[in-house]
Order: sequence, then C-alpha cells, then structure tokens
Amino acid sequence: MNDDLRTIGSSGRPGRGNRRTSPSAAARGLAGGAPAGPARKKNAGERPRLRSVTDDDAAAAAAAAEETASGAGGRDHEQREPRLEELLSALLGGAQRLLGEDWDDRLHGLTAGLAHRLSGDYAIDDFGYDPEVVALLDHLIEPIAEKWFRLEVRGIENIPAEGGALLVGNHSGTVPMDGVITGFAVRKHAERSLRPLGADLVFSLPFVSQLARKLGATLACADDAERLLTRGELAAVWPEGFKGVGKPYSERYKLQRFGRGGFVSAAMRAQVPIIPVSLVGAEEIYPLVGNVPSLARLLGVPYLPITPFFPWLGPLGMVPLPSKWIIEFGEPIRTDAYPAEAADDPMLLFNVTDQVRETIQQNLYTLLGDRGNPFI
Repeated sequence: MNDDLRTIGSSGRPGRGNRRTSPSAAARGLAGGAPAGPARKKNAGERPRLRSVTDDDAAAAAAAAEETASGAGGRDHEQREPRLEELLSALLGGAQRLLGEDWDDRLHGLTAGLAHRLSGDYAIDDFGYDPEVVALLDHLIEPIAEKWFRLEVRGIENIPAEGGALLVGNHSGTVPMDGVITGFAVRKHAERSLRPLGADLVFSLPFVSQLARKLGATLACADDAERLLTRGELAAVWPEGFKGVGKPYSERYKLQRFGRGGFVSAAMRAQVPIIPVSLVGAEEIYPLVGNVPSLARLLGVPYLPITPFFPWLGPLGMVPLPSKWIIEFGEPIRTDAYPAEAADDPMLLFNVTDQVRETIQQNLYTLLGDRGNPFI
C-alpha cells in the first residue's frame, strides 16, 4: 500500500488524505496564529499559543472606551439641557399668563396683608364685614377671574358712585362662585364694596358662616337689607336661590322663580334703584348632570351634585372648567318714583319683580349670542 496516498487516522482506521478540520480546531488554529492551509501536527505537550496583550493595547482600549462614553454623555447632556430649559420656560410662561404681569406686586400685597392681620390691628363693622379679608381674597380671585374665566365686565357705569343700590342677578354654577366673582368685579371696576344677602343655610354652616360675615354677607331678610340700603351700601341678592344654583345643565340660563318680591319691597322702602345683573359663564364650570337627593337630605344640603368629572376624578373633578364669563350691569330700575307705602302693594311688587326678571332673561340671551362658544 502506498503510504504517500493514504494516512492513518487517530482511530487507526484508514482515512482520506485530506482530513476535515472541526470548527473548534480551526478556531484554536486561528487563535494560535497558525498559517492558513493544512493543520500543523502538534507535539503532545504543546499548548495553543495566544497573542499577548501589552500594556499599550490595554491603555488604548481604555482611552477609546472613555472617549466613547464621554462623547455619548456629552451628547445626552446637550440634548437634556435644552429640553429642561424649554420645560421650565413653558411652566414659567404658563404661570405668568395665569397670574398676570404684576404677579410679584400681587404676592407682595398678599404677604403684607397677612403680616398686618397677624398684628391684630384691624376693625370690622356691626355686620362683621372685614375689608382686609376681602382685600386678601381679591389677590387670590383676580388671576382666576381674569385669566382662567377671561372675565369681561359691561355696564359698570350703571352702578352709582355713591349712595345705596340693590343689585339683582341670576344664580347658577352648581357652586355659587358667581356671587364671589360679581363682588370682585364691583370692587375692582366700580371701586365700591358689595354686601351680599345670603340664604339661611349659608349662616348655619360652621366655617362658611364666619367667612361669609367677614366678606360682607348678611342674612337675606327685610330688616338687614333695609339697614344696608338706607345707609348707602351696595347690596346684592340672587332671588333664584338654590333652585338656580342647582338646576340641571339642560336648563342652563333659564331663570327660575324669583319669589314674592321681598327684594323689591326693601328697595322701595329705602328708595334706592334696582340694578339687574346678568352673568353668563357660570353654568359651564360644573355642568350638573345628576343629583343624589337621598344623600343630600342626609347631609342637610339642598342637593348633592354629579358632574362629568365629579366625583369620578376625585379632587381633580372639583377644578372649574375655564369657561368665558361676561357680567353686564343693566340700566337702573328706579323705585323712588313710588311712595314708600307702595312696598305693601302685592300687585305692584309682582309687576316690578317680573320686570326685573324679564330684563335679566333678555340680557342673558343677548350675552350668550355675543359670547358664542364658552371655551374658545
């Protein structure tokens, strides 16, 4: 047999001259730096030779890794920094739009007022009206009224510069925020204080009662109303009461019954004008879509509202929607043309009450047409 043509395999069996090399063996050959071609026969004690890694190679690899990491980190930092600046700029711009350009002056006035309150040097009138508490409240209400509700005031010239007058307005909004905004508008634009006439429930609640007194409110009774009007104050009444505040959204801007005309009687006895006040915007802040009367009776409140967002979203559902508000103070309805004893004529009271109600209702229709979409 020609040994030049055949070789003996490791098992001793005849095999082909060109033996196939396994992948692992080929890998070991490449790692050991063996030349390409037929496998070289190794000695029994020989180990596969590996290329040694020098200190220079290690330093170069470490430098390359550090450069790559620093370059990526630098790019990430460059990307994060503009994004952070843009976010802060957007937040500050939104806060400035909400609080107004003079937010620092308002904050200074608020802190100064609080400091003066802590000194204890302040006075209230015989109804409990506290002008300093009202001034502090105005600092908080102003950005909400002018930025969130985009309040527009019309007919402010119809409010007399001095002397008594009775403002009569429509009531709405699920939460009676319309009275607070109306008082703010009168104080800012007419520069006079407003004395609301509230329902019995307002003065039976523990915390609300004290706050209402400090804000100038008093009980909606003939005696208190006449006292305020005869001494030259601006009083305000919302004859719809809780029927107007708690009416469903489907009946928005439809005036409820105005009662028996007690407010007209008080104005006639004091010989002061009646100023109809029409307000749109409050109906949309908390759209009333439901009520829980049984639970409301248990809690002793007129109604327990359900809106599209409350109670489903919890405290977040109590944030009012940013509807567009318009308040219009109508032309005064004079009562001094009647003698004081005319306040006891029920037919005359009914006619004047109906005149006030119809004036407010027609003004509401006009304002709704002028406003258009409440949120745009």
